[in-house]
Amino acid sequence: MLRRVGKRYADAKAVDDLDLAIPAGAFVALLGPSGCGKTTTLRMLAGFERVDAGQITHGARVLSSPDTHVPPEHREMGMVFQSYALWPHMSVAQNVGYALKLRGMRAAEQERRVRAALESVHLGAYADAAPQDLSGGQRQRVALARCLASEAKVVLLDEPLANLDRHLRASMEQAFRDLHRRTGATFVYVTHDQAEAMALADRVAVMHRGRLVQWATPEELYRRPRTDWLAGFIGKGSVLEVVGQPLGHIDGHALMGALDHTQGPRGPVLVRPQHVRLHESGVAGEVRDCVFRGEHYEVLIGLSDQQQLLAHHAGPVAIGQRVTAHISQAWGLERASS
Repeated sequence: MLRRVGKRYADAKAVDDLDLAIPAGAFVALLGPSGCGKTTTLRMLAGFERVDAGQITHGARVLSSPDTHVPPEHREMGMVFQSYALWPHMSVAQNVGYALKLRGMRAAEQERRVRAALESVHLGAYADAAPQDLSGGQRQRVALARCLASEAKVVLLDEPLANLDRHLRASMEQAFRDLHRRTGATFVYVTHDQAEAMALADRVAVMHRGRLVQWATPEELYRRPRTDWLAGFIGKGSVLEVVGQPLGHIDGHALMGALDHTQGPRGPVLVRPQHVRLHESGVAGEVRDCVFRGEHYEVLIGLSDQQQLLAHHAGPVAIGQRVTAHISQAWGLERASS
């Protein structure tokens, strides 16, 4: 549990008044662009950074406050770093078991845990190998096994797939999902990749400029983002400025009628491309671009008021062609604070 947590560096607030209740056993993603405060939040959870304000608790235990700081080794949390952080002079098994050895654990129990952790990430046959002889994906799994060997109840992951190519990232995403289901541990996963967060997490905390923008399930973030900034950050879509825009669900016919009005205060409205189709009636515009995306074409339509609307279409459309686009539904947004 994070209650009004804050962290400042010099004159800048890295994390500002953050409230977050992380359920036990959940897979949570901290998502946002570079500099949003997500990694600082993870480091405060791990105990590598002190909090300047607020409180971090685990159950009834206070881990961090301006007056209290439990060091990382006493938090019963495991950390998986982006850089793997493996010792090249140790074998895979020695890397996985090193923290257990420092605790003074008996050799037999240490060996059992190391073997079980390596088997859980499908690296049992590589126990005697050197880290430098492994692929990037295998090294990341060794780092994860080291975390699992400690039997941590909370696993913290700092952009663990950032150094891997696309094929390996997909494979490791599945490995993370499987391990989360098997262990029942709480996973807190930092990433700037929205597709990664949406694929892995039960709940996502989106951060921007040190503050929490929205805390929700992946589906809710996609279908019902709170602000215009978040609508542009999560998924593809068009954010239009519409006169008389209400918050929440908007009927497509009402929106198309509102787009004809030019006088009056405007507000942001999200239209996802799957809710737009080329039709004999709708909003008039001109095709600015058409890109093949596999199962559909992505058509960019320029509207008369210089706004742009993205649509999915079954076939190619010529650039410059005049079209009409029918909108079935939309979502009224709050304006993000500057």
